[in-house]
Amino acid sequence: MQRLWITGYRNFELNTFNDQDPKIKIIKNVLQTRLVNLLENGQLDWVITGANLGIEQWACELAIVLRKKYPLRVSIITPYEGFAHRWNETNQTKFINLTQQVDFFASTSNQAYYDAVQLRNYQNFMLLHTDAALMVYDAEYPGKAKYDYDLIRNYQQTTSYPLELIDFYDLQDAAEEYRDQEKNQF
Repeated sequence: MQRLWITGYRNFELNTFNDQDPKIKIIKNVLQTRLVNLLENGQLDWVITGANLGIEQWACELAIVLRKKYPLRVSIITPYEGFAHRWNETNQTKFINLTQQVDFFASTSNQAYYDAVQLRNYQNFMLLHTDAALMVYDAEYPGKAKYDYDLIRNYQQTTSYPLELIDFYDLQDAAEEYRDQEKNQF
């Protein structure tokens, strides 16, 4: 694997509404563990993600930090032009800052949103231009990432395309491990 598509829940689906939420730290820690393992085994060159608030932006932020230590490139792909234009000013600023820090930024459509076909084209682009996917997603608790999950699962029926899931059990285990580490420090 060289190009990894990272996606998953949106921030509101995880009830995280500010950057200081401790859940974000746990999620980034789990993602970092997975990414560092791939990087140290020479299995990762690119992290490719969308720009949705939540898992995609957190993964991008993390990959940008990891790029300082590892030979890693980071890309943000959006489904259409003006992707973040309806967001509040704070989120738009975060989006712009991220797009300025990545190695590659583009949209799969050069037009503003006009039809759901742009979203399907985006998903197909991501499948065809990545070698595997990593999702923070739990099929027992579907959210908007269900569309990506279902598409990947259907694609796997005809193509060898690895999908690694980080589910709520994984996140709970990581949270408990983090809590135990914090206790031991005091």
